[in-house]
Amino acid sequence: MDLSELLDNVFGLSLKSEQLGYGHMAARAALMYILLIIVVRSAKKRFLSNATAFDFILTIMIGSIAARAMTGGAPFFPSMLGVVVMVCIHWVISWGARGSPTISQLIKGHDTLLIKDGQVLEKPLANAHMSRDDLDEDLREKGISNPGAVKEARLERSGKLSVIKK
Repeated sequence: MDLSELLDNVFGLSLKSEQLGYGHMAARAALMYILLIIVVRSAKKRFLSNATAFDFILTIMIGSIAARAMTGGAPFFPSMLGVVVMVCIHWVISWGARGSPTISQLIKGHDTLLIKDGQVLEKPLANAHMSRDDLDEDLREKGISNPGAVKEARLERSGKLSVIKK
């Protein structure tokens, strides 16, 4: 038995998804877990925190492709190669964005000033699709009951509100 036959027997690589047995699924799950740990550990740490839409999209895509490969909806090893390529592209774009504010803003977006010197800026708040109630809730979560106590508040690229008190 050569290596390709062994891999096929263990992972059911030549089988359709409905033909995969419990052992094939268990072996695919174990291998997928190990491979994803390697791929994710080699990527930058921020994408795991879903820091921006750019990072969040990669997380969703990896999960989708990995799930299809594991359940037999897509070829296993070509799918894993696709995951590796996506992480590499993400890394290259992140590296480019690090050195270029233009690329960074284009790919990752920008923050939005919502409060300046205690005054709520209504137009940026509306452009961010935030209600005043949303803003008040975010401020309360930071222990602030009155926008007048805020020197500056920004809706960050991650969607989180950052606040500097007066």
